[in-house]
Amino acid sequence: MAVPDQRSISGGVNMKSLSVQVLTGRWLMVFASLLLMVTAGASYMFGLYSNDIKTVLGYDQTTLNLISFSKDLGANIGILSGLINEVTPPWVVLSIGSVLNFFGNFMIWLAVASKIPPPKVWHMCLYIAIGANSHTFTNTGAMVTCVKNFPESRGVVLGLLQGYTGISAAVIAQLYRAFYGDDTSFFTLFVAWLPTALSFAFLRIIRIIKTTTRSQNDVKVFYRFLYISLCLAGFLLVNIILEKTFNFNKTEYGLSAAAVLFLLFLPIVVVFKEEHTLLKSKSASQLNNPSVELPRPPPPPPPKQAVSWWKDAFKPPDIGEDYTILQALFSIDMLTLLLATICGLGGSMTMMDNLGQIGTSFGYPLKKIANFVALTSIWIYLGQITAGILSEIFITKYKCPRPLFLTITLLLSSVGHLLIAFNVPNGLYVATVVTGFSFGAFWPLIFTLISELFGLKYYSTLYNFGGLTSPIGLYLLNVKVTGYYYDKEARKQMAALGQVRKPGEALNCLGGECFRLSFIIITVVTLFGALVSLVLVVRTREFYKGDIYKKFRVEEEMSSVDNVAVGQAEMTKGVAENKEIYKVKGNDMHVAVGQAEMTKGVAENKEIYKVKGNDMHVAVA
Repeated sequence: MAVPDQRSISGGVNMKSLSVQVLTGRWLMVFASLLLMVTAGASYMFGLYSNDIKTVLGYDQTTLNLISFSKDLGANIGILSGLINEVTPPWVVLSIGSVLNFFGNFMIWLAVASKIPPPKVWHMCLYIAIGANSHTFTNTGAMVTCVKNFPESRGVVLGLLQGYTGISAAVIAQLYRAFYGDDTSFFTLFVAWLPTALSFAFLRIIRIIKTTTRSQNDVKVFYRFLYISLCLAGFLLVNIILEKTFNFNKTEYGLSAAAVLFLLFLPIVVVFKEEHTLLKSKSASQLNNPSVELPRPPPPPPPKQAVSWWKDAFKPPDIGEDYTILQALFSIDMLTLLLATICGLGGSMTMMDNLGQIGTSFGYPLKKIANFVALTSIWIYLGQITAGILSEIFITKYKCPRPLFLTITLLLSSVGHLLIAFNVPNGLYVATVVTGFSFGAFWPLIFTLISELFGLKYYSTLYNFGGLTSPIGLYLLNVKVTGYYYDKEARKQMAALGQVRKPGEALNCLGGECFRLSFIIITVVTLFGALVSLVLVVRTREFYKGDIYKKFRVEEEMSSVDNVAVGQAEMTKGVAENKEIYKVKGNDMHVAVGQAEMTKGVAENKEIYKVKGNDMHVAVA
């Protein structure tokens, strides 16, 4: 009797098989991507350490906004990472991103901690741009890979991944305090080594995984990841409020960080559970292999005529098909989407980067300003999760155009800008929630729209164009508008007090007038962006009335047909070979049987002759 495998676990699957299934499956890749994204949002925390840069290096608000613009410029120019990802596996872009992240943030830490002589302004702009640009490599390597592995769940996938990016500021803050306490001088050093270490740890896990057995349960699995992330966000929300109400010591920071780490690694349980289920179903299908009826493949598409690349750029395919890079860039839909992005993200990013300065000008206590910055990541997370999942539900059930959610987000963002423009009493609380939520909602909507309207063939590059134009709006609205009017009002206040600014002295403005005119302008620009996005709603409404994921199901069926055909061909070949073997063996068996019968006959005759001989001897006697 066979001895059962002692390493087997429930369902008759042994641990070795499960380990191989987990390491080669898609869900561990998702888990690794979530961990990378949760450490890729350090650029959102500029408001937390911008005052340190301003004070230590003696910058005015215009110079600080220029550094902030450089950060956002680096964080949104991801064309290089996209082009590299088109021709290399994801581990290459992740490696490059790790190196850039460490160099940029490490140099900023050396400057702020006075470890090196004060760098020039353009040096600081370069360092912060390099550090922020590393996030485009991480995002491209993780997000694009996940979308290509789960094309029919892209809205949920992008919403979940972007949600972890949004919550990253709060997560990093909790982990940082457990390591360094309240000493902020090591913050940029912390964000230099932590994301780098994680990226190198998961280099070979994040990859394109070809599969023809997509489960209908994929969305449910992503919802399990979502529920865990909601628990993490809820814990962070409560913990941030508690630590600002009661002063935490090092032990309490350590306990809160341990709870955060537990919730961060809890999705690995979902990974093992899902891969165990897939392994059991795979084993069952191999034991009970029913006869497969080959579906009739669709007719091949007509051959395409060769067209020169520059003429082809102005003849785009239908919406939803695979565009080339030039076809997408010259299409009306892409230009409309990018213009709406300039108007919407430019204003929201201006508010996020100036949150600390706005709170100071409006007279809020520093403790509450720290709360604003810390809680902003929670609102960004909720916006990213809601936009990604809610838009997917409305598209699936009601065939609602996804660009309509972009319009709603722009209108919501305008409300937050108006609250700041007119300095409504306690309005900064509401404005932080509204602007953070709408800012978070922008990203999954933009990235999902690009994948749906222009296809996945060149998504690594096209995806990065979504964020490329936001620095344009940020530069115009933050540096040229907000920074200009802030410094103008600050100089007016100094002149009224009879003061003269000394070289290297920070320039500060107090009162609601500091940001009033600039945020009125931002509100008008954002409303214009909402109007532009309505053009995209009208142009895509027919596309969203159809089955936007039919293409991927057809490709999967064709791949299954090919696999079944190959399997049947191999089976037929095997049967034919076996017949030849049986035929040869059959002839050998016939010869062997004949020889055996002949031997048996000779032996019987000998016995007969022997008996007859004895009888004859008896008769003679």
